[in-house]
Amino acid sequence: MNRNLLIVIGVLVALGLWAVSFQRGMVGMDEGVSAQWSNVENAYQLRADKTKNIVEIIKGSADFEKTTLTDVIEARAKATSIQLKADDLTPEKMAQFEAAQQQLSGALSRLMVTVERYPDLKTTTAFRDFQAQYEGMENRIGVERRKFNELAQAYNAKIKRIPNSFIAGFFGFKEKPYFKAQEGTENAPDISFSK
Repeated sequence: MNRNLLIVIGVLVALGLWAVSFQRGMVGMDEGVSAQWSNVENAYQLRADKTKNIVEIIKGSADFEKTTLTDVIEARAKATSIQLKADDLTPEKMAQFEAAQQQLSGALSRLMVTVERYPDLKTTTAFRDFQAQYEGMENRIGVERRKFNELAQAYNAKIKRIPNSFIAGFFGFKEKPYFKAQEGTENAPDISFSK
């Protein structure tokens, strides 16, 4: 055989092996991002489930502002109604998902402020336990979101680097969106227990 033909075949084989290696590695990274997205959803679901329980505790433990309880119930229902699959992550859909989760966080925050006005609720053992669990749930959500962003960043960096960027689209690998801070979160919140 012609030496030039052997060189061409060798180069094509090397490129083919590199493409297969790239595709296999990216499938693993894509699955990692998907698995971490499941962890994020799991953390949010845990919060939604616990919120249902605390609503029942509060119903039985105190007579307080009905609108606060209604807000928590409605926000929980909305947050659990939005289903976002790992293979369908877009910035728009993630923003919609996050907005519903932020609405639930806001309702729960208002609930915590309401507790300050009702000392007998605050001293209820079940509610104190929930407060500790709530803090842990919010921390877990933050950790899972951070891990998701780290995996998405590694995935995105790999498909954008040359020479990977030349074939990433061919294999269907697209950039993953990140969780972003809500507008205005750079400002410290005003906390007031008066009313």
